[in-house]
Amino acid sequence: MERYSGFGLIKHAIRHHENWQRAWRNPAPKKQYDIIIVGGGGHGLATAYYLAKEFGVTNVAVMEKGYLGGGNTGRNTTIVRSNYLWNESAHLYEHALQLWEGLSRDLNYNVMFSQRGVLNLGHTLQDMRDIRRRVNANRLNGIDGEVLDSTQVQKLVPILNCSEKSRYPVLGASWQPRGGVARHDAVAWGFARAADSLGVDLIQECEVTGFEIEDSRVRGVKTRRYGSIGARKVACVAAGNSGLLANLAGFELPIESHPLQALVSEPIKPVLHRVVMSNQVHGYISQSNKGDLVIGAGIDSYNGYGQRGSYPKIEQALAAIIELFPIFSRVPMNRQWGGTVDTTPDACPIIGESPVTNLFFNCGWGTGGFKATPGSGQVFAASLAGDEMHPLAKPFCLTRFYSGALIDEHGAAGVAH
Repeated sequence: MERYSGFGLIKHAIRHHENWQRAWRNPAPKKQYDIIIVGGGGHGLATAYYLAKEFGVTNVAVMEKGYLGGGNTGRNTTIVRSNYLWNESAHLYEHALQLWEGLSRDLNYNVMFSQRGVLNLGHTLQDMRDIRRRVNANRLNGIDGEVLDSTQVQKLVPILNCSEKSRYPVLGASWQPRGGVARHDAVAWGFARAADSLGVDLIQECEVTGFEIEDSRVRGVKTRRYGSIGARKVACVAAGNSGLLANLAGFELPIESHPLQALVSEPIKPVLHRVVMSNQVHGYISQSNKGDLVIGAGIDSYNGYGQRGSYPKIEQALAAIIELFPIFSRVPMNRQWGGTVDTTPDACPIIGESPVTNLFFNCGWGTGGFKATPGSGQVFAASLAGDEMHPLAKPFCLTRFYSGALIDEHGAAGVAH
């Protein structure tokens, strides 16, 4: 047997690690799958995991044009909460939050879910009316929530500027103690590793360029790398590119794609122990376990697919954050990025069947995608494995835009859409 020592051993280990990575990343695809999932982000990987774990469907392939978790899953501000206004949204996000609470144990992988609580600030009397309405609706749905006054907010976040003379006076806030943050790349890799161990094929660097469709029924996908691959069902979970995939299948979705920007600071000692959001100023902030300040903004107003941002939104968000937290005015920023989010007219997702038989879409989450990850995956997996859509998914069907049964969370859920 060949023996290695010193630097030779290191090169040998790296070479074998790279060979293993290539084999794991891109297994030779089968000619026919039960289900092909287009999109290797959090929702797609979660769908594959729950298909295999809960429904025994392991003849599944996840097709990702880049690398797993390299899209919006790795480009967000990691906030997890369920305090949405309308029943349909509240039930879906609360289902996700309950899964979050046991996810590290379920995956045997630390996703660093930290239930530090989420504050949604109120700066005007109308803000406070909306907050009371939402908290009351949450309580009726069994979701934890409280209405706090400015003194209570100051006690939770001592470094927050609650002065009456501030540009954005803090009149109060909604408070969800069970909300918090998780680590985005850990979530993607936790689901990926668990799905892989159950026999799911995870195929990276494999862009889907079209669909095989006969008699209005999907028969598989066309890929740039492997040509046509057959499937009984195809599920599209490609955040930011869902409209493009729908066009490839011959129809349009009522969605727009917008850049969504965020940034992080250099690491500092722990000073911010809650998640603080402000719909009024379109800014939100938390501190990661590494010490970075994670800051997000509202979506850019123009349509775009580039996973990058422009400075005006970041400048506006930082101006607001500094007004709320003067202590951060001299903290250097480390890096800035942008994701691409799909938004619908009612700021709620589309989960369900498309005009093409056996072609399904899970898209349009807007700024709510990351927090829904396990719930979205479990509900979508149940829908794909069964003969009808899961009860939590049914209200989010595509046909609601024809019937008018919209779920208008736009601006109602304390988020800067």
